[in-house]
Amino acid sequence: MGVQGLTSYVEANRDFLQDVRFRDSRLVIDGCSLYFHLYFNCGLDQQHGGDYDAFSSLLSQFLAALASCNIQPYVVLDGGMDPSDKKFATLRQRMQSKIKEADGLCHGRHGCILPILTREVFIQVLIQRAVPLVQCPAEADWEIACLAHQWNCPVVTNDSDFYIFDLPGGYMPLRFFQWTNLNGKASQRYISARCYTTNRLCYWFGGMNPELLPLCAVLTGNDYGTPKDVETLLTILDVNESGGGGVRRKGRGSISRIEGLLMWLSSFSDTREALAEVSRLMGEAPRYGRGRGKTGEKGGLSSQLWAAMQEYHIEPKSTLARWFSGGKGVPGCRTSGFTQLPECLSLAAAKGLLAPMVLDALVMCRVLLIPQVENSKLASSHCTARALRQATYGILLQRDTSGQDILNQGRSRNMHLVKGQGGFAQVQEMRVQENVTQVMRGGRGQRGRGRGGGQVGAARSYDQILNTQGENVCGVGVAGIQAQSSKSHMYVEEYDRLDLNLKKNQVEVHPPRAPLFLDTLGQTPLAVRLGFMLGVLGVKETALASVPVHLRLAVAVTGFWLREASPPPSQLHLQALLLGIVYGELSFNQACASQCQYAEHNVWKALDRQRFRPGDRRSLDVAVAHCFSQWQACLWSALSLNHLLLLPLPEPHLSWLFSGTLVHGLLRNLRGGRAAESLLPQGSMSGQLYSILLDAVRSCSSKPNPSSSASGRRKKGGHRGRRGRGRGGKAAGGGARGTEEINNRFSLLMSEEESDYD
Repeated sequence: MGVQGLTSYVEANRDFLQDVRFRDSRLVIDGCSLYFHLYFNCGLDQQHGGDYDAFSSLLSQFLAALASCNIQPYVVLDGGMDPSDKKFATLRQRMQSKIKEADGLCHGRHGCILPILTREVFIQVLIQRAVPLVQCPAEADWEIACLAHQWNCPVVTNDSDFYIFDLPGGYMPLRFFQWTNLNGKASQRYISARCYTTNRLCYWFGGMNPELLPLCAVLTGNDYGTPKDVETLLTILDVNESGGGGVRRKGRGSISRIEGLLMWLSSFSDTREALAEVSRLMGEAPRYGRGRGKTGEKGGLSSQLWAAMQEYHIEPKSTLARWFSGGKGVPGCRTSGFTQLPECLSLAAAKGLLAPMVLDALVMCRVLLIPQVENSKLASSHCTARALRQATYGILLQRDTSGQDILNQGRSRNMHLVKGQGGFAQVQEMRVQENVTQVMRGGRGQRGRGRGGGQVGAARSYDQILNTQGENVCGVGVAGIQAQSSKSHMYVEEYDRLDLNLKKNQVEVHPPRAPLFLDTLGQTPLAVRLGFMLGVLGVKETALASVPVHLRLAVAVTGFWLREASPPPSQLHLQALLLGIVYGELSFNQACASQCQYAEHNVWKALDRQRFRPGDRRSLDVAVAHCFSQWQACLWSALSLNHLLLLPLPEPHLSWLFSGTLVHGLLRNLRGGRAAESLLPQGSMSGQLYSILLDAVRSCSSKPNPSSSASGRRKKGGHRGRRGRGRGGKAAGGGARGTEEINNRFSLLMSEEESDYD
């Protein structure tokens, strides 16, 4: 969420923040705030697609600092979009802003663009270090507050909403959490921080009741917006951005809107009294509920304010507390996204192993595609990976029921089915005294409102859809209605870049030809799931036989990228990318010093010297950035599909898979005439690994038989697949020699964990 102007107001007054020496405690961490803060505040690369190895190292240092102070972290992550849609306008605005910032970075201007795989790297590192974490179905602020309140421990984040939540353990802003500068003796290390509590703020305003702070937040305006009549009320109160005479303290000059509202609210004893005054000022006739004093007339400003304030109402018991204590059930948060998944996938989602994109496609039939630094004059990099997302949508939204069946059932239950340009486009529940949503081809529909509401989405059966009470039943894609006629289509809304503007695209869903259904994925044989995954990527399993298992997904994605990217990558692009992967393998081995040979260590150092360094004045090669952004977009979409299929291919170690400054630097040197083989000594293990990867990518990039691969299908509005161009010479010591040895030497160094969602 976020309250406009509150952070700057609080931080400008040191009386609101107390210096603390933090140690020996639980700590609830807003995961999204943490990875944004670490990446942007520590000068990590943004222009070249991100340095995930540097980010991983930084995160590990952060966790080590907590451990040295006997601080136990519990990380809570946001999930998908709020099904109520109340924040969607804000999300669109932010995405449009990021598109402009990404273009600015291309041209040497300032901006803040989080590399696309940062979240996935963050989750991998937490899992590897056994840090407790949970992903909520939607925004996590409320769940974080409830957990910290129950445990009486602080929250660390940068979200100004936590200046409103009444937390006994307080809120420590990340910008004041000095984890890089530990103090105290070894047995009593502590982190210097500044801690806020609502009591300190309220004391400054004459002991104001803390329950009035949510009213200040909704009157000021947060990311969920405010009722339209608020500006009228603020005008009556004479509170505006430059201060107002009606609330100005004697002898004081201009004050902020935040301070003006706090001064006005401090004159009331509780929320009931304040809302009664709102009703009086707005000419409403207040009607109060039993003992809660919450409502004005239906639709009146006071009732709207009360409803908005409930976002800050903390429940005494948190479902996350049971989750973190080892409870088996998925946290029962306030949105219904996880309930639409089978148990194995709902647990995976709660563990952070299903991307928000998957949850959004299932619940909302809508996806926001992350902006990257790329050539804004070309099509978005995400266009390259559209087939992968279409396959994901197909699994999520397909149901084994014909469109005619649902039509007949819908008519019998007073449902209305609208026929659009490609067949049956949308199902909507017809309710008395309720407006019917304007339909669109592909169908989106009106979202459910309020807690626990939201769209029905992909329910487990059509009987459940038809018997749902109190919710809107919207969107053929969300309900998973598949008419069997040749003219029937399902669509998902994708929001992506077109030039420098945010554009909504209706992307057709591709239901799987294999017997893959969402509700039974946990019982589907591995061979079927693997075959489908490889088919979508256009890769034969035999092409990956020589590749270390933890690199097979990356190699398959690289072959897909060579065929699908436009403009097509050159041989030098491929060589630089593969050298970067070899560097990552060597980097991982540096952590296992006894396993790292001296010669391989020298190879690692030689490769590392090729990267762009801070202060390098050479401008960004936008064409190169675009090419590798397409590769990252393919990997991002493939990771989501692979997780949805319960990891038929082992997940690669993302921290060591791609380093943008290195790959850009390697390509620069290769273009200068240096051969890739010259960086890898003859007979070295790294040289043999490079050769294996190059040969495997060649095999994977060959255009597959359309009848056996999803990539052979025609894609609406898309481009045809292309044969890979990277067919350079073999690396020193190359060929297929040493394949088994390479697999043993490198694979044993990597943790080949079984895919376990339980």
